[in-house]
Parts: sequence; C-alpha cells; structure tokens
Amino acid sequence: MLKSYYLILLLTVTVFSQNRMVTSVNWQGNKRMNLKFLAAFIETKVGLPLDSLKVENDVAALTRLNGISNVTFAISPIDQEECAVTFKVIENYSILPNVELWTTDAAAAAYRLGLYDYNFLGKNNSIGGFYQYNGVSSYGISFSAPFLFSSNLGIETNFRKISSIEPIFINKIPSQYQYSNKGIDFSVVYRLNFRNSFKLGFTVFNEKYEYISGEQSPEVPQFFEIDKASVKSTYDFNNLKYDFYLVKGFKNQLFSQVVINDNKLQDKFVVFRNDLLFFSRIGKNGNWGTRLQLGLSTNSNSPFAPFALDNNMNIRGVGNIVDRGTGVIVINTEYRKTLYEKKWFVLQGNAFIDSGTWRNPGGSFTDFITNENIKVYPGVGLRIIHKAIFNAVFRIDYGYGITKNANNGIVFGVGQYF
Repeated sequence: MLKSYYLILLLTVTVFSQNRMVTSVNWQGNKRMNLKFLAAFIETKVGLPLDSLKVENDVAALTRLNGISNVTFAISPIDQEECAVTFKVIENYSILPNVELWTTDAAAAAYRLGLYDYNFLGKNNSIGGFYQYNGVSSYGISFSAPFLFSSNLGIETNFRKISSIEPIFINKIPSQYQYSNKGIDFSVVYRLNFRNSFKLGFTVFNEKYEYISGEQSPEVPQFFEIDKASVKSTYDFNNLKYDFYLVKGFKNQLFSQVVINDNKLQDKFVVFRNDLLFFSRIGKNGNWGTRLQLGLSTNSNSPFAPFALDNNMNIRGVGNIVDRGTGVIVINTEYRKTLYEKKWFVLQGNAFIDSGTWRNPGGSFTDFITNENIKVYPGVGLRIIHKAIFNAVFRIDYGYGITKNANNGIVFGVGQYF
C-alpha cells in the first residue's frame, strides 16, 4: 500500500515536470524548523522546472535531519505552466535529557546525565553536555553546526574529559588501569550532495594510564601520561530512506586517523575503519539490517591497541572490553519486526547474529582465522520506540556465545545497535 502511494506520487510529479515551473514551495507541520534553512537545504527551488528526481531526493534528505521524523509531499497544478510543491513534515522532539544507568566493576551504579538540543535554532544544529560517573568522573560539551556557513558547509567541535576503569591485556591476562582522555576536537563538514559528505578535523588530547590491579610487566609502566595530536577524515555515502523507524537502502562510512606522539608504548600510528550498512524492508513492518565493519591500524605490539572487543561496539553479550587488536572484521545482522504499534508508540522485536575476529597486537593476518579469535553470538532483543522523539529507541539485547571461551549477557542502550 505504501509503495503504491509513493508510486502514484512519483508518477504525478513526473507528468507535471514535463512542462511546469515551480512557482512556490510551501511547508506544513513545521514548528521549530527554520523555513529559510529548509528552503536553502532542498534541491527543489522556486523558478526552476519541477524535477521528480529532486523531489524524491529532498524527501530522503529531509528525513535524515535531526528535527524531522517523517516527510510527505503534494503537487498542486496552478495552470498548464506552473505548479506549487508542498512538503508536509512531522517534526521530532529534539530537546532531550540524556539519562543512562548501568553497572561496572568499579561502581555498583554507574550513570550519565546530560541535556542536548539536536535541532538548535531549527537548523539541525546540536548543542549539549553531560556528566558521567562509573567509578571515576567524566564530562563533555559539544556543538555541531553542519550547515553553519551554507546549505553544504559547517563545523563540529567538542571538549571532553573521559575517564574509565579499563582492562589492559598483558600476555593475554587483564590488568585494571584507570584511563583518562582529555582533549578538544574541531572538524569542518562539507556536504557535496544529499548522498555524499566529507569531514576533516584535528584533535589535541592528553592520555593517562594509572595501574590499579592485576598482571604486571616490567615493559608496561604502572603510570604514564602522553600528549597526542591527530588528524582525521570521514567520507559518508548515505542512501538510506526512512519511514519513521523503518529504513531501507545502504550507507558506507570510511574513517581514517593519524595519531602523532612520541612514546615507545604508543608510537605514531594510523587507523582505518570502514562501515558498510544495508537495510531492506520485509513486508509492512519488517526490517532486515546488516553491518560489515573492517578495520586496520599500525600493527604495534602494544597492550593499548585501538580496536576493542566490546558489548556496546561490536559483539552483544561478549562483555566489556574483553580484548584488543590491531585489526577487526565484524558482521552484525538482525531481523527487526514490529510487534505492536499505536500512534507514537512502537514495540519492536529482533533476532540477531553478531560475529567477528581480531588481529592480535603485533600479530599477522592469519590471526583472523584463528579459532580463539573468532566470536559468534546469536541473540534476541526488544526495542521500545517513540516515533516523534529524535533517536528515542531504548534497546535491550541478550547475546549467547557459541564459540570457544564464550560468554553471554544482556546489553542495554539508546538507539538502534547499528
């Protein structure tokens, strides 16, 4: 039914576009969204011929904005030569508190409290900050204005101090260290078109590692502090199309980073990571999604390798930072099915398989096919979704390992896992 509706609209636009000029672009349903920003953002312009492809692109691009939940459109003929285009938007609630609770080995009750506006000034800007406690304190503030200078050019910046109690692996045996990272980021964001965007930035930061307990080695100090700088770039190809919480299409993100420092434990190194995501609609309210993540870094034989094996990043149920590596291959695939939907509320179930493998620090590519490095975790989960609040997805998953030395466990989070 939904496909037929869009097909009729697209055919209507195609017929109109043969000989009609756009004389007005109108908006319905907007409350916080800035109309001048919206007019500059879309490809459909007053005074140009109506183009069916541009209208379709505009709908897809608008639904990716933080402040918009869904978009439909209508074409109104004025005469044989002119027409009006009307976009009807359903906006997201975008001023949101950030409240998270969990448990760690360092704190019986860890939490994060924050407040963010994801559509500041109605122009898709994000601004906010947080305080976190998980045995040690962390805090951060951030500002993102991806369309600050024009409909294609903007900036992002943030300052943060992140601290945590983390395992560092010495001869495959974990040691507990207090890790602290304090720094500032600045990036320039450029949108080439509605599918392609680039980000180039730099970071200046300070890292500290303080030994708490566990395995020791004369080659690994119990305390060290290091100043670092990095240059990083991101290329995004985004062809995802949203119908509220349902999505189809694919997206690819290529991330690279060069970290500059002078320390025998963490010499200068390079990191590459590529995430490919594909989604398809199955029936009226089913969604199949798959993510392939590939990563490589400088292959230093260091306990501080950049790719972590972790519940919240790649393998649900495996545990919190249970291993590290200098290379990673991860495939996450899941089927999402709407169990109940009423107005704004959605209850969604999912079944998933997370699998991955790592290259050991200083190891070789054959590590990727070593049994002890391969992890496979099937599982099931639930999603509680508010259709009109930005990123309002509360998830709970249970993953059960079926490979060597496997764990199992429950993972909570906000937003879809990928």
